[in-house]
Amino acid sequence: MSKTADKRYSTWELIKRFSPYLFKYKKMLYFDLFCASMTTLCDIVLPRIMSHLTNTAMYNAADLTVALIMKLALLYAVLRIIDAAAYYYMSSQGHIMGVYIETDMRTDAFEHLERLSDSYYANTKIGQIMGRITSDLFDVTEFAHHCPEEFFIAFIKFIVSFLILCQASIPLTVIIFACLPVMFVVSVKLNHRFRRATKAQRVQIGELNAQVEDSLLGEKVVKAFSAEEVELEKFDAGNQKFKEIKKERYYAMANYAMSTRLFDGLMYVMTIVAGGLFLVYEKITPGDLVAYMLYVTTMIATIRRIVEFAEQFQSGITGFERFIEIMDTPVDIKDAPDAKPLQIKGGNIVFDHVTFEYPDDHNRVLHDLCLDIHPGENLALVGESGGGKTTLSSLIPRFYDTTSGRVLIDGQDVREVTLRSLRDVIGIVQQDVYLFSGTVLENIAYGKRNATREEIIEAAKLAGADEFINELKDGYDSYVGERGVKLSGGQKQRISIARVFLKNPPILLLDEATSALDNESEILIEKSLAKLSQGRTTLTIAHRLTTIRHADRIIVLGKNGIEEEGSHEELLQNNGTYYRLWNGVTAES
Repeated sequence: MSKTADKRYSTWELIKRFSPYLFKYKKMLYFDLFCASMTTLCDIVLPRIMSHLTNTAMYNAADLTVALIMKLALLYAVLRIIDAAAYYYMSSQGHIMGVYIETDMRTDAFEHLERLSDSYYANTKIGQIMGRITSDLFDVTEFAHHCPEEFFIAFIKFIVSFLILCQASIPLTVIIFACLPVMFVVSVKLNHRFRRATKAQRVQIGELNAQVEDSLLGEKVVKAFSAEEVELEKFDAGNQKFKEIKKERYYAMANYAMSTRLFDGLMYVMTIVAGGLFLVYEKITPGDLVAYMLYVTTMIATIRRIVEFAEQFQSGITGFERFIEIMDTPVDIKDAPDAKPLQIKGGNIVFDHVTFEYPDDHNRVLHDLCLDIHPGENLALVGESGGGKTTLSSLIPRFYDTTSGRVLIDGQDVREVTLRSLRDVIGIVQQDVYLFSGTVLENIAYGKRNATREEIIEAAKLAGADEFINELKDGYDSYVGERGVKLSGGQKQRISIARVFLKNPPILLLDEATSALDNESEILIEKSLAKLSQGRTTLTIAHRLTTIRHADRIIVLGKNGIEEEGSHEELLQNNGTYYRLWNGVTAES
């Protein structure tokens, strides 16, 4: 998991980080707040209308006419129409503004995730990431819309109520409002517990998603080992933990709501006692006391609304916090400020005193390695597992950066050229084939976005894939399933090779490119790869030594670096590591 997951963000810091997303739609925001202020008119004016009617009835009964009542009723009716129109805008455009913000944030998160290095994904569960950019951001929509509205409405009601009540009786107003600071302090303290519980719930649902994803993607292994009960026990443990965390969250929410209701009651009690005494000693009129009670009711209703919004607020602010944790994860592999496009001349690759250790566990794989791959050379890397073969090839397209030393392509340090231009000239066929959910055609076209159907078919033919593709139900338009589940390992491998044929790059990295093929397909692919390799710099990683017999040069990589190098025949004559590996292979055969 990223180090940023352990960082604690204050609510104020999160709100400041959220502001740029909100103010991008400031016109919608300002009009939304204007509409919010309009919806408060009825709540503010109604107590004044009732106060006026009560005082008029008690002290100037002759002035209480049908005409006056109808005028006041008409005024309130107009305000209600304004309230309805304003509320419609808030419910529609206000929520749409939240959707825009959610969409912007999800786009930013996805763009950032695409730039993060392999180290991040090696230490982060995909289920956690999915939760952060989907369900976590759903709550941001409501948060983005309601947070400005609710606090703006509360601010208006408190200020207007305070000013109006002060006109009637300053002492009584001070007594009533004295509860609010204490209420604020208690609410903040309880809110911290609520937020911790909310974040713990988010983290656990991500863990649960990751566990479900892991079990479902490995369902064949689960069934093969009759491990359904084991997976159910693992799921149940995570599910029970989620239940306990969610219970804790509701306890925290209940404490928060209970404290607010107690303060509500205290304000009512103080209004009844103090207001009644002020009325006895004629410090306030009956009409003003009615208005007082209505304004206190309005404030308490506002406070309760804020309390109800607190759950939504915490869900939204927690979702945004988890979004920020992604955005604050540093991009280890990125373009240098003065990076220039890579200029390919011949495809010469040089490893200049390269040392590499993985950044998370500091496991050193390569140490002071020097290697010169000549332009157009077909070089093979062999050796025991853990010797650093795949790591070495990963340094060329900058999936990782060297700990020290340099990787040069035609004399240009790969860290000083743009990633786009670097990776555009490299074709990769990896040991673990990944096909995207879609058609065969779409998967091959990944090698060249603007390729014609004819070019795609030609690439498939070169990869030896055309025949089996045409035997599929819908041919090139056949759906391959998630991760290519509908195809065999060999078929997936040939489609991945077809991608590289279509891309037609000057540098090829083949990591066990024929490992999943049968003998007949392997022979076919070897011929195609030999043809593709002509005039191109090719680095082949192989455990099956029979696939690299015809390489221009073979490097034997061990824990101490390069142990041997030469052609197949030369290495056999040396009676060294390669000779031992070869005899082991042929003996097994």
